[in-house]
Amino acid sequence: MADYILEAENLNYRYPDGTHALKNLCLKIPKGQKTAILGSNGAGKSTLFLHFNGILKPTAGTVRFNGKDVVYNKKQLLELRKNVGIVFQDPDSQLFSASVYQEISFGPLNIGLTEKTVRERVEQAMTATGINELKDKPTHMLSYGQKKRVTIADILAMEPLALICDEPTAWLDPKHAKQTVRLFNEISNNGTTVILSTHDVDLAYSWADYVFIMSDGRVIGEGTPDKVFSDDILIRKADLDRPWLVDVFEMLIKKGCLSVNTVLPRNKEELFDLIQ
Repeated sequence: MADYILEAENLNYRYPDGTHALKNLCLKIPKGQKTAILGSNGAGKSTLFLHFNGILKPTAGTVRFNGKDVVYNKKQLLELRKNVGIVFQDPDSQLFSASVYQEISFGPLNIGLTEKTVRERVEQAMTATGINELKDKPTHMLSYGQKKRVTIADILAMEPLALICDEPTAWLDPKHAKQTVRLFNEISNNGTTVILSTHDVDLAYSWADYVFIMSDGRVIGEGTPDKVFSDDILIRKADLDRPWLVDVFEMLIKKGCLSVNTVLPRNKEELFDLIQ
């Protein structure tokens, strides 16, 4: 049994216009782990995700799912896409059915499941994302946050082993962003590997078990959040900011409010406990 759900080995990809988007990229994502992938625009995050789902085929290098090389034929790609679901940044690029129920049921119906099984999966996905009351609502009448949740339910109804989300909290207000993060925690607790691409360093720091930093089509750093975000050289190289928690924590140590041996807190509740 493979320890890693998704792997990229010496992955290269050139778009038809000649843009070299991925450059000998190497990365391994453990099963069941909450993983965040960060990098500035153009770092190659979205291109990498499209390889994990088989939408793009590498110019060179290898993608593995569950320990096996991805094979680019119709049967194998269908199986891959059943198990690796992508939620794109713009929900309007993913929604196309008339109603919410039709939208969420499309995938399970398309892989030949019975109507009974499809109904069960759709109900479970709507309950998990808190959108049961939207069941019969036209998708074009939804708010941006509601559309985001429907696209997540789309993927959950397929019962994937890995859920990939590209900038899931972008353009959401703080309330709905927190709801979305809680949802990802629940999905992770139920055994699904969750992978997020984000520009939000505070989210990545407090949420992820492991972080990859990308720049110019390569992975330039990786590790646990406390390790990665304490590396000033790496953060500057990736054009990222440090999480506010890390800055405040280091200031409290400099002021003598906390011991230099104090463990770096992962969220504001842990920080408040330390101060008290």
